Amino acid sequence: MKSCREVHRLVIEAQDRKLGFAERLSMRVHLILCATCRRFDAQMDLLRQALRRFPGD
Repeated sequence: MKSCREVHRLVIEAQDRKLGFAERLSMRVHLILCATCRRFDAQMDLLRQALRRFPGD
């Protein structure tokens, strides 16, 4: 199983690129088991949504 540090990295990288099947699977398994990482993933999703709504130049 991936460590929390590795999963945090994958959550952030998923914003910039499409993760491979093995990366997505290992991240999802970890997120099922780890409430702290689920919370981090939800926070990152909330941040992404807020930034999309932020008016740009």
